[in-house]
Amino acid sequence: MFVSHGALPGEPGPIPVDVTRWAAGLPPGAWPAGFASTGNVWRSEVFALATPALAERLKRAARGRRAGLGTRSRGYGPFRIGRILTQERAGDLLEAALGGLRSDAVTPAVVERCYERFRTTAKLPGLGAAFFTKLLYFAGYRRGQGGIQPLILDRVVEGRLPASAGPAGKYRTERWTGTWLAYLHWAADQSVRPEFGDEPDRVEMAVFAGSWSP
Repeated sequence: MFVSHGALPGEPGPIPVDVTRWAAGLPPGAWPAGFASTGNVWRSEVFALATPALAERLKRAARGRRAGLGTRSRGYGPFRIGRILTQERAGDLLEAALGGLRSDAVTPAVVERCYERFRTTAKLPGLGAAFFTKLLYFAGYRRGQGGIQPLILDRVVEGRLPASAGPAGKYRTERWTGTWLAYLHWAADQSVRPEFGDEPDRVEMAVFAGSWSP
């Protein structure tokens, strides 16, 4: 039975999840027992499932989806994920992109390579940066280490980033690897401020919540 871990420092709130809808899109038994049973998910709960085996979990889910191509999930989110996972070699491509994040210490060079693979050699149609940066974050973020860490870069974060964070808030149609890295460096620099406790994801959370200020 999955046990809730509550909010991370700086986390503005949980994300509501329709368990029935999402679980229906996975192979039988793939949804962790008790996960999101309250209808809400905290980041710490996703980390508990993802680190360090997110690539393998996704690979198994992709195999299950390939074995049942006739199944469909209700709702845009589950349907889109289902379409991604049923693509040929989806599991292998996800493993290729995320496999480098298995170690206890994830270097900036590894983070950069993983992002670039999602854009090139391990690219999956429908899996854009707004989603795959979430995969990189939950598979590769190492709490307590500070420095350059993989962070989520979706449209909400992009729209609220200051000019000092680089071009991420300007170029919405193509999120180049260098654009993401500039944002990571900015967040690492910001994280040394006392209110962020040397955790770059607290900077991202503040930006997402609209509470970041110079």
